[in-house]
Amino acid sequence: MAVAVGLAMYLACPLLCFAQSEPEPSLSDYLPPSEPEVSRDEWRQRIEEARRRAKEASRERREHPELYKPTPEDPDIVATERLLRDDSLQRGDIATTKKGMFVYQGRSDQPRRDQDFVPVNPKSLR
Repeated sequence: MAVAVGLAMYLACPLLCFAQSEPEPSLSDYLPPSEPEVSRDEWRQRIEEARRRAKEASRERREHPELYKPTPEDPDIVATERLLRDDSLQRGDIATTKKGMFVYQGRSDQPRRDQDFVPVNPKSLR
């Protein structure tokens, strides 16, 4: 009986000792190797500098809101650009715009141009 208990303790001990021998991860294990560990004072300085920059940017936006207004996009220009970028267009496709109907006459192996869209004469379709 004593031999069995001794054998069990002998087999269990290396596993317990091995699990306890691994070191705990430190902060330096998570930092990239090129960056040294930052001191507490340096970290606080970085935080204060970031706060200062954020307040400065906020003040700038309040004092000059005209600089930060989005420029309204012309819907006709947006629609034209979207049509020129449409990769699904094939020769003979018809596109309808505010300016009328156009037939795509371009080639798939060349970039699209405004000249690739020929106006459709509605009277000739009757």
